Amino acid sequence: MDDTREHTLTGTRGTITAHEWPHEHPRYLALVAHGYGEHIGRYAELAAVLRTHGAAVFGPDHQGHGTSAGERVLIEDFEDVVTDLHGVADVARSTHPGVPLVLIGHSMGGLIASRFAQRHGDELTALVLSGPVVGAWDLPGRLLALDEIPDIPISPGALSRDPAVGAAYAADPLVWHGPMKRPTLEAFARTLNTVDGSGTIGALPLLWLHGADDRLVPLAGSRVGVERLNGGELTEHVYPGARHEVFLETNRAEVFADLIRFLDRVVNSPTRSA
Repeated sequence: MDDTREHTLTGTRGTITAHEWPHEHPRYLALVAHGYGEHIGRYAELAAVLRTHGAAVFGPDHQGHGTSAGERVLIEDFEDVVTDLHGVADVARSTHPGVPLVLIGHSMGGLIASRFAQRHGDELTALVLSGPVVGAWDLPGRLLALDEIPDIPISPGALSRDPAVGAAYAADPLVWHGPMKRPTLEAFARTLNTVDGSGTIGALPLLWLHGADDRLVPLAGSRVGVERLNGGELTEHVYPGARHEVFLETNRAEVFADLIRFLDRVVNSPTRSA
């Protein structure tokens, strides 16, 4: 179950590396969008859970992240990142035609996934958002108001109550440990407004997972965005004491169980198809 495949795609602004955790006869396809400053390799445990459940799992390193091309953590237009992600979805569907597609986005990946669902929701069976950057997230505005962006990296301790998670993050050479960049912050601000102003995702089933003690993407701000996206098919789970990365939290077995329960319901639904 630990074998992976790598795909090299021509992205909107350079080469995109995508990873596949294969399944010979998948019940569904899971497309994963990772968060800011990290890479898709940090989702190997989530991928293993999904594969055991019957999924083939795909996910790119976004432009400027991981082993994909581009200046580190520079994103000038998230619409391009959505287009790149759609290219990975095309690879997944060409590998397994006719199989339902579920999109899972964490943090910045939640913003990307939300915009994907607004643009391509008819191609999805469900959307899963984990600690998503949607709604009222004030960090870009606060940093853009400064003359110089402070060189304050993400605190590893803010990710999870599991100290091993923070230690691995701090030691990971593919993780960005420097300051945020002004064009990326400007792109965040624009895309938050775009998602907020582009309507709901209609009848697409939506699962929202969030740590109650998430200090990087606070719960209350995300709730504003999730409620604007929700077209009436929302399932939510807020975990007391959990921090930002619920898929790597000390209660991740509970999180995975909630995810699998949701996927069992929506993938088996006769009214939903990819």
